[in-house]
Amino acid sequence: MMIYKIFRADEWAELQAKGETKGAPVDIADGYVHFSTADQARETASKWFACVDGLVLLACDVDAMSADITWEPSRGGALFPHLYRNLRLSDVVWDKPLPLAPKDAPDSHVFPKDMV
Repeated sequence: MMIYKIFRADEWAELQAKGETKGAPVDIADGYVHFSTADQARETASKWFACVDGLVLLACDVDAMSADITWEPSRGGALFPHLYRNLRLSDVVWDKPLPLAPKDAPDSHVFPKDMV
């Protein structure tokens, strides 16, 4: 199963340059890297990244990271995957741009069609 992380372009560039990261400012403040499932990612984008351009969607294999992932309740009691170590570039299975949707679209960002 894939889990997803949304990064701003500079956060993604830092991960690529350093090979690992503690995450975005909210991750650092909370002490873990926030991830979403495929079903949760759109709401995460709408809630935390509305109207933000230049985002990158990272996909990671939760099974490969399972020893360091904890599923914890968040929005509405839904369980979200949280990574309790630095995110490593080697954890990333793929990365894709997460562009803003056209103004008449119901979602704020256009997600990849092959997101599972």
